[in-house]
Formats: sequence, C-alpha cells, structure tokens
Amino acid sequence: MPPDAFHAHIRSALADPNLQEALDNNAERRLRAREQAFLSLPEPWVVMRQRAHRLRAEVIANFDHYLDQFITKAQSNDMTLHRATDANAANEIVLEIAKKNKAKLIAKSKTMVSEEIGLNHALQAEGLRVVETDLGEYIVQLRDEPPAHIITPAVHLRRQEIGQTFHEKLGVPFTEDISTLTSVARKALRQVFLEADIGLSGVNFGVADTGTICIITNEGNGRMVTSVPPIHIALMGIERLVPTLDDLALMLYLLPRSATGQKTTVYTSLIHGPVTSRSHSKAFGPRERHLILVDNGRTSLRNSPLAEALYCIRCGACLNACPVFQEIGGHAYVNTHGESSTYPGPIGSVISPGLFGESEFGYLARASSLCGACKEACPVDIDLPKLLLRIRAGQTPDNPHAVSGKTHTPNTPTFLAWGLRLYTWMAVEPKRFATFQKMTNIVGGVSPAWLRLPAFTGWGYSKDLPSPPRQPFRERWLNIQIDNQKRKQTGDQENKETANKVSRLKMGATIEENFNSANSSAMDNIPKEKLLDRFEQELTALEGHFIHCTSSALSEQVLNLLREKDIHSILTWEEKYLPSSIIKDLISAGIKVRSTFDATDLKNARGSESKIPRAGITGAIAAVAETGTLVLPGGDGRLPAASLLPEIHIAIFNFQDLYPNLSSVLHLNEVLKASSTALISGPSRTADIEMTLTIGVHGPRELHVFCVDD
Repeated sequence: MPPDAFHAHIRSALADPNLQEALDNNAERRLRAREQAFLSLPEPWVVMRQRAHRLRAEVIANFDHYLDQFITKAQSNDMTLHRATDANAANEIVLEIAKKNKAKLIAKSKTMVSEEIGLNHALQAEGLRVVETDLGEYIVQLRDEPPAHIITPAVHLRRQEIGQTFHEKLGVPFTEDISTLTSVARKALRQVFLEADIGLSGVNFGVADTGTICIITNEGNGRMVTSVPPIHIALMGIERLVPTLDDLALMLYLLPRSATGQKTTVYTSLIHGPVTSRSHSKAFGPRERHLILVDNGRTSLRNSPLAEALYCIRCGACLNACPVFQEIGGHAYVNTHGESSTYPGPIGSVISPGLFGESEFGYLARASSLCGACKEACPVDIDLPKLLLRIRAGQTPDNPHAVSGKTHTPNTPTFLAWGLRLYTWMAVEPKRFATFQKMTNIVGGVSPAWLRLPAFTGWGYSKDLPSPPRQPFRERWLNIQIDNQKRKQTGDQENKETANKVSRLKMGATIEENFNSANSSAMDNIPKEKLLDRFEQELTALEGHFIHCTSSALSEQVLNLLREKDIHSILTWEEKYLPSSIIKDLISAGIKVRSTFDATDLKNARGSESKIPRAGITGAIAAVAETGTLVLPGGDGRLPAASLLPEIHIAIFNFQDLYPNLSSVLHLNEVLKASSTALISGPSRTADIEMTLTIGVHGPRELHVFCVDD
C-alpha cells in the first residue's frame, strides 16, 4: 500500500493550478515538437527504434565485453579511469580528486547520476562549493528543490516563481521577463565557469571501440565545464555504452528528437582525453580528465527480470507521454519517507525500485494506468508496462521471490495479501477458475457492491474493482468461434478478401524495406549545391546566419560584420587553420587578433567579462547538411575558447568540406585524433523557463557561418 506521503504529494499536485498548467504546457509542446522532429528521420521511426532496441539489448547482454573494451580504449586516450561500486565510493573518488587539487569551487553540468548518488550534499559537507550550471538545475538548486523532470528540471515552476527566486537569492530586481531572467543566470554563472577549479559533467554515451565519451547540451554549460576548468570529472553509469561510432550516430538521431523535439542539440561534445599542448602549463582546457564508472546497483539490475530498464537513454519521453506524470509531476514520486525519487515517471517507477530497493519505491509501479503510452514513446522500445507489472509482482533485484516463483505481495496489507493468495490458488487451475467465475457472476450480477473495497486498502481511495460481467470471457470466446464457423459455412468470400489483404501487406512491407534502404543513402547522392541549400535552411532554422562567398571576398565580408557589431578585438584559431590572408587582412584593418587564451587570461577575466573579446573566429573541418552542424576539433592552434567564450562566433568552412549526414563526419581522422571535438548547431539556447525558447545562454548568442566556395 502506498504510504501517506505519496498520497499527500498526489493531492497537493492535483490541487496546484500553477503546476497543472505547467505540466499541461510541457506535455503538449514536447509531444508536438517530438512528432514534428521524427518526420525528418532518414528512416521510418519504427525501423530506427527497433534497431536501437536491438543495439541496447546487445550491449546489456554482452556488457562485460563492451565495458572492458571501452576501459582499454579510454585509458589509451590518457583518460584516468575509476570504478565505483556504489554511491559512497563514487562520492569518495570525487572528493579525493578535489582534495588532491585543492579545489574549492566545482561547476557542474546536468548529470542524473550525481543526483542519484547525492554528490552535491557529500561535497558540500566537506566545505566545497558546488554550483549547478544548467539553467533549470540552477533554478531548483537556488530553491533547494530536487529536479522535477529528467530533461526540464524546473518544469513545475512558472516565470513569476523564478523571478521571485532570483530576486531573493541573487539580489536582482524582480522581473517576469524570461529573456531577462536568462541573462541574469548567464551573468552569474559566467563567473563560476571562469573561477571553477573543477568542471563536473555526466556522460550521455561511451563508445566502446574508440574510448570516446559523448555529452550533449543546448545551453553551452556542458562545453564550459568540460573545456574551461583545469580538471574535468565525468560521471557515467556503466550501462551507457554503444559499440561503435555508427551506433552513436543512431542514438544521436533518436535522443534529441525524443527529449526536446530537436533534430540535434546545439552542442555535441566528443571527448577523448585531456588537452595536449605545446605549452601544457598554460593550455586552455583540462590538463586532467577523470571518468568515474558508476555501478550503484546496475549489475544487480542487469541480472534481474528488470534488465530491460538498462536500455534507457534518459530522454524523458515516457514522462511527457504518461497521463499520470502529466497530472502529478515529478516531485510526487517519493519513497516511503517522502523523499523525491531521482527518476520519476514510468521509467523512474522501474529504475527506482530496481536500484534503490522495492521496500522504498516498489509501490510507485502502481502509479500507472498501464495504458502503454510510455512504451509507444520510448525511442529504444522498452516494454515499460511489462516491467511495471513485474515490479508489482515483486520481481526486483532485492527480492528472493523474483526467482523462486512464489506468490509475492509487496507493500500489501495482510488481509489483502491472503486474499490475493486465495485468488492465485483458484486462478492457476482452469476448472477451479471456471467454477469461481460462475459463482462470482451469479453473486456479482445480483449485487456488485460487495466487490467495493474500503478506502484504507488503497483501492477504495481512487478506484473500485469493476463489476463482473454477466458472461465469462471463455463463454463469450466460444460463442464467437461458433459464429465464425457459421460464417465460414456460408461462403469463402471473407477468406478471399483476407488473403488479398495479406498479399497487399506483404507487398507493402517489401516496398517499405526498399524505401528504407534507398532513403538511408539518399543524402549521399544529392549534389553538393543542393546539400548547401539544405545546410543553409537548417542553420537558419536554428537562428544561425549564413553567408556564401568566394575566398577573395571573405575578408571584406567578415570585416563588414565586425564593423556592424562595433568589434575591434577577436579570439581566433591560428592562421594555418583559417583561409589564407584573413588574419593579415583583419590586422591591417586595425582589428586586434589573439590566437591564445590560457589560464592567466582566464584569471584576468574573472569579475570582468569585458576582458574577453566579443567575437571569436574559427574554422570548421566539416559541415553537416542534414542538421546545419559544424565540426570543430580542439587542440594546438584550434582554440576552443574562440567558439565558446565570446558573444559572437564566426565560423568558416570550405564548400568541399560539406558532408550529407552525421555518420559521415564521425569517422574523420581529425575528429578521432583530437582530445575533444565540438559539433555545433546554432547559437546556445534554452527552454527551461515555461518551455519558452530563449537564444543565448552560456555559449555565444550569435553564430555567423561563412562558406567559402571558389
């Protein structure tokens, strides 16, 4: 039986009009954006999600092999690997790294694993200052609340509440303007990025055959914490593996579309190791990268009937689709002590009892209508209704009855447990069950009220057992068979029609298979001029600006932009990585050009963002037509700060370096060799406040892309 705390949270959520409006808006906009985004998939949604399901099943089934391969490759990339069996071990590893480096301030991007292990509290107890830098996470941290959603932590709040929070906690004038609120957060958190001793992030995926860790964000805070502080720590659940870069591409097609309704996130970071530099002591970026592989119950979950829950890629789609979550929100999912579950919604109702114990969270599986909306929304086709039923039956890692086959009635009053055992005894033998059905129908037909249980059982509080039907299912089924037989005797016309339908379906399936095969390679056969049109279309849709010009006109075009913005100082990549003569032309025009930005510059910039040039100029080794994405590797001469710290990012790529799709650029040699590579699609953005899109958060507010074509 669910505890009183759970019922209290449900009643409170249902009675809160602001929460109800926020949840309705979230569900409506997320689902609409998701449906629109899936229309642009290179193959049908059902085909890609089944492929993703098989991929995740393969990883979990052969988990030890892929984990060993990933660890070996990551270590060869100079990543420092740590294994944590539980939350305490993971927290101790982070503390040890912090103490060794005499850290005082840690800047965090969003990581559900850190919420799961209670990392913030552990670090703060040791005197460390920990600041969440995702806008939604920052808001709930200021309010001392847990996140209310996997993707949108502040989904439960209205702009008025956020404005009041910023007024009280940050001392700024009260405002309800979302753009102003975002700017306030940008200004406050910019100093955190510049001053942080350690940047801490999660990991969306680890690639086994390259040792790559992939982190996707929209606001730019993910790039900040992995690129600016001298130490980077990444927390990764051990199940978040994909075998190859091609498999990563599949996941990057599905995750953003399912999570936020985007074709791709603004920033996809592919990280291999620490910064390598000719001048290591003054390099911009982490000189150490630590990867902590967190088990915390995942191995036990893998060896249980709930193993399929480990397929989850944390997109939050099941939360948005769930009619229960849409009514009660994330904070209503609590344990027996009234403490919020790290993972709410349908997937949380499986993962929480699976990782943290059935006794604490098992009853959450009953907070579901089993309508199947969560399964339909899942991009990796997890059978969540099946898993929820298994938890209701007590099949969890910490329950010995899960493998014994004995009847188990978790969180159930004694009298009801005995009633369920009696029902089980009657239901397992067909003749016994048929007799029981007939008796129930007779009694129930006269007075169904006897089936209504009192409220204290948990059933009477919100629902009644349905009245038994006048005729059992078995009898109805037999009658249907008799009717069918009569129809067969009158002629075979229906059978002929059915055969024709089957034939058409088979033909349609063949056509679909041929279409899928052709569609997957269609982009490869498009002329480059058409690809450039597609790139411009996608970039413009993402609020980017596109200029197509010849190399002889490039310098003048860039100078015109700088003059228009009244910019006299810029950060750039080194001259050899940019089109010839552009640096000389800018200098001749009186523009101050800097191609270095090291730890000393970061220190000088603290407290005064004006010391960072307002514009940065970079090249791009590739551009992706289907998403309007630029590919920027880091390393000596290719300063990451130039595309990250200034307000305006100017990027230049050659027409010949235009590629059709994401898969075609992940294997580029320069991507594989770089310590980190950023895939950039538009200026930074957020929709963490009332689902309202706001451009310009922690990364550049403007992106201007020049395509040079001679």
